[in-house]
Amino acid sequence: MKKPAKPAREYISPSDLTFGLTTCTRCLWIKYWYKISAPLTMPLVGTLSTLQEERFHNADMPTIDPSLRPGTLTKWGEFVKSKPLVINGVDTRWRILGKYDLVSTNVDGTIGLIDCKVSDSQRDNAAFYSPQLEAYAYALENPTAGKGHTVASMGLLIWKFTTTLGDNDGSHGFGVDQKYVGVERDTPNFLATIAKFIDILEGDLPDSGPTCTTCSYLLARNALDKL
Repeated sequence: MKKPAKPAREYISPSDLTFGLTTCTRCLWIKYWYKISAPLTMPLVGTLSTLQEERFHNADMPTIDPSLRPGTLTKWGEFVKSKPLVINGVDTRWRILGKYDLVSTNVDGTIGLIDCKVSDSQRDNAAFYSPQLEAYAYALENPTAGKGHTVASMGLLIWKFTTTLGDNDGSHGFGVDQKYVGVERDTPNFLATIAKFIDILEGDLPDSGPTCTTCSYLLARNALDKL
């Protein structure tokens, strides 16, 4: 596959630092150089995310978790774009572009970042999502325009379905357990991860990921065409 003179996109999505790197770097490379991705259908994800985020508009941070600094959730669902990333002292063409879930304005002038999850996955932990949250934090602290803000806390707000609800008037719903998982700032790990990410993008087309269902399907589909 011929590498274009310029990538189709030069903005790195924070979620690609977790799911992209751990799934298939070949698909990741094609996504950035050709802007082609496998179709992904998750019809309830947007609805559930919106409902969860709306539940916490203007909420006090300590009511979410006592460990959080005094502050109020004042922003939600906004895009952030960073200055070009500098890796090992070298300017790159790449920037961060993503849409965070919740951001607080804290009493001490800092901000807090919360990523919402409606999930029951073993990956819902600080280590897995650290690079993604650090990417949002980098963009908030190093915006392409305007003043940056110090991100004092990062965390996951996780809802896990546990029960069904209902009564005789026909109203029904789901009950959830709520858990806040703090994510410690780890800039060195973020810089190492983003450096690896950029090395992959700037290199040649990688091999398929061993567990990539998209690549496995395409190989099988192409084999049928040769029968």
